[in-house]
Amino acid sequence: MRLLLVRHGQTPTNVDYLLDTAVPGPGLTELGARQAAALPQALADEDIETLYASTLVRTQLTAAPLAAARGLDVLVRDGIREISAGDLEMVPGNSERGEFYMRTVFAWAAGDLALRMPGGESGAEFLARYDAVVAEAAASGAGTVAMVSHGAAIRAWAATRAVNVDVPHAAAHRLANTGTVVLDGSPADGWKALSWAGATVVPAGEGGPAGQPVAGADG
Repeated sequence: MRLLLVRHGQTPTNVDYLLDTAVPGPGLTELGARQAAALPQALADEDIETLYASTLVRTQLTAAPLAAARGLDVLVRDGIREISAGDLEMVPGNSERGEFYMRTVFAWAAGDLALRMPGGESGAEFLARYDAVVAEAAASGAGTVAMVSHGAAIRAWAATRAVNVDVPHAAAHRLANTGTVVLDGSPADGWKALSWAGATVVPAGEGGPAGQPVAGADG
């Protein structure tokens, strides 16, 4: 299966750089709506058969233009919502406490799945819910599936499940609004990332999408 993980369009709390993970969450900014409207053209070469969105409003609004253009229903699933910030909800992402959120996320990707977000879920719990939706999509027999999800969730899942994406890569390469990670594989055989925000992904340890060494973790 070809799996497209698409980050939602811009929200007001994205502009303010806040950790905003609770359901239902805000809608899109004017820019976010334009980003969503541009998705059908951006993904014109993809033969998308099934389209998912999370339970947060912003992903459903982002998916709507693509669904309309392709004549698809949007399958809403809680499993692909953003990683819950728990006690860190609405904390500035560039604050010391906000940076702890992403450090926790990448600790999960590095293997510490028992670690729990303060007041939130553990890495094992996050992966279980996200994996369940991916498994559902794979079991449907669809050749290409798009899931409109969230930045931290996409980066964490890809860093954990794709054989050629490691933590330094996911940490150093933020995913812009409506940025897309394309993977190929299956739950049984594993996953390989083909591209990250339009750039080819090289094997883990050989540099970032542009073939250059990756930087350290960001917040």
